[in-house]
Amino acid sequence: MGSGPRVFRIPMRTRFRGQTAREGVLIEGPAGWGEFSPFPEYGPRESARWLACAREAAFDGWPEPVRSRVPVNATVPAVGPEQAHEIVRRSGCGTAKVKVAERGQSFADDLARVEAVRDALGPSGKLRVDANGAWEVSAAVRHLKELDAFDLEYAEQPCATLEELAEVRRAVEVPIAADESIRRAEDPLKVRAAEAADIAVVKVQPLGGVRAALRVVEACGLPAVVSSAVETSVGLAAGVALAACLPSLPYACGLGTMSLLSGDVASPSLAPVDGFLPVLRPAVDFSLLSEFEIESPSWLRRMREADL
Repeated sequence: MGSGPRVFRIPMRTRFRGQTAREGVLIEGPAGWGEFSPFPEYGPRESARWLACAREAAFDGWPEPVRSRVPVNATVPAVGPEQAHEIVRRSGCGTAKVKVAERGQSFADDLARVEAVRDALGPSGKLRVDANGAWEVSAAVRHLKELDAFDLEYAEQPCATLEELAEVRRAVEVPIAADESIRRAEDPLKVRAAEAADIAVVKVQPLGGVRAALRVVEACGLPAVVSSAVETSVGLAAGVALAACLPSLPYACGLGTMSLLSGDVASPSLAPVDGFLPVLRPAVDFSLLSEFEIESPSWLRRMREADL
């Protein structure tokens, strides 16, 4: 089979970021496998951090873990309330993150979805919402006050800018998490200076690897939630490695996303059991990869162009 770069394309069960399939490149080195899977809109400069993450995984390995398993949340896309209820019930997770503010949907849709998820979790479950920066300040304040009837743990990126996040944070009791606002090493300092968030959502590929993300969390000075970029188990393992070596992990992480993909390239697959992921490193399973491997000169070119 050889161990050169392997390009994959895995259909998604639900559309995500406008995508119906997840694509990327797997690379192998002495430390294991790494994944390079920047989203289509990312150019070479931004993609370079994703490549650095893949190379760290393949050639350097990761810091020693301080825990053997990582709590994760169920991820609920912008689906109807019945499907949302079933996703949470089937997940076994005690925490759920619910997508809101989806283009083309109404706030009534959000309310119905969040209500269904609260019902599925029960009163003791943790419920968080994610607006992906879609709301204006006045709408965010209004909507979060209404959604907090379902006892929100926090709201992720309700508005697009740091200034808007800070304004919303001052106006509501719901804790605010910054996600899209933390994409580069300099971002956490800006988040902290603006007093824009209570929680930092960090993703290991966009930040350039586990060690780079650790430095970001330290600079941010906020509790961290490690989230995925909807990777295969190869990419998810890097996120799990980051969550496993953080000194403190007070919140469930957004790493239980294998359910969004219709298949995997590694074994064992990093799927949650009773709301937790084990801290382990799956190997590429070539029998699984054969189902999803594609010929793609464009992906290999993207990888070369990201090699800044």
